[in-house]
Amino acid sequence: MSTVRYQGRMHEFQKELMGRYYAELTRGAETGQGHAAWMLISGNPVELVRAFDMLPVYPEVNALQLGVRRQSLPLIQKAEELGYSIDNCAYVKADIGLFFSGLKAPFATIPRPELILCNYVGCGVYLQWFEHLAEYTGAPIFNLDIPTVRGPSGRARPDDVRYVVGQLEELIALCERITGKPLDQAKLRQILQWSKETGDLWAEIKSLTKFVPSPFDAYFDAVTLMGPLYCLRGTEDGLTFFREARSELAERVRQGLGPLPDERFRIVMEGPPPWPYLRIFRDLFTKWGAVAVASTYSTVGGLWEFGFRHDPDRPLESIAEHMLEYNLTNRSFHQRYQQIRQYVEEWGADALVIHSVKSCRLFSAGQGDMREYFSKELGVPTLLIESDLEDPRYFSEAQMRNRIDAFFEALEHRKLVKA
Repeated sequence: MSTVRYQGRMHEFQKELMGRYYAELTRGAETGQGHAAWMLISGNPVELVRAFDMLPVYPEVNALQLGVRRQSLPLIQKAEELGYSIDNCAYVKADIGLFFSGLKAPFATIPRPELILCNYVGCGVYLQWFEHLAEYTGAPIFNLDIPTVRGPSGRARPDDVRYVVGQLEELIALCERITGKPLDQAKLRQILQWSKETGDLWAEIKSLTKFVPSPFDAYFDAVTLMGPLYCLRGTEDGLTFFREARSELAERVRQGLGPLPDERFRIVMEGPPPWPYLRIFRDLFTKWGAVAVASTYSTVGGLWEFGFRHDPDRPLESIAEHMLEYNLTNRSFHQRYQQIRQYVEEWGADALVIHSVKSCRLFSAGQGDMREYFSKELGVPTLLIESDLEDPRYFSEAQMRNRIDAFFEALEHRKLVKA
């Protein structure tokens, strides 16, 4: 097995910042001070929440943190004992189990919410999940209804933008009642400016993986960057992190350094990672010198690399456009095909790897057709493997290794024949 060390300066800085974020959550839980808003990751209006000095809490991120620490299974089973089906989203079950365990996680104590803010872009499970949380906690729930992007243009319609802006105005009124203060427009513009600059840096960082070798792995290392991108977006700390990360990664490009000593294969990854076995999963690719140069999972919270930026001069409109159009989960499968195809062609990938996860229908439904499209119609070598994003009962290392080894043996043979 590989002995490659993956951690660098960027990873250490991320740990420090995320540690401070979770310490703030714990202070809020222990002192009862502040106003916690429980939110979802995909296409959220966190800038508005921060403008009211509310503390954004992400049950999805808490669930994946439990998965990484292999603490999720007892909580999943607790939720199943309460009646949640084995086929439910494992994030949901881990989070519900955490709630009924007193909200005490190994990394933080989670403050109880004063607002349940559901922004169900693409995923219908979000709505039921947050309605259950509202019932269990007694906190008010606000459901932001985000229409799916429709039509061949793939663009959000002006009527849809106005529809979402109208809901954001209702949300502002609710936040004013919860916090007892009016919206500070100047503060909101500053927060949006930090988000805009963060978007610039994130897009630039993701373009660096077009270099050979890629300076970082756009799947396994991208999750390190996604923590500050989602939990700290709209803050000066978050922006500072991305300035540091861009500097470190650009320097690696100048030095010709990649995450592995020898980059033999460039791949595109589709689907969330198996959090309880992240290191083992990564090592299965490392042994073949495979580096992800792009991934769809790294775009679940936004598609900045394709041009979106928050706009301080159009605050609510740009927040609405982000929620409607510029996040992966609110797009059609055909748009996802186009996104992956662009990655394969522009980032110079050798293959597509699809990690299909059992408990996320939003991501995984239709991936069999996706494999057929890329392998048979476009001639892109494509591997489909299966486990789960949170539930360790669905990960078989031996089975996974056999599939991955066989795929890269064939890919290596294909390269030799072409040479």
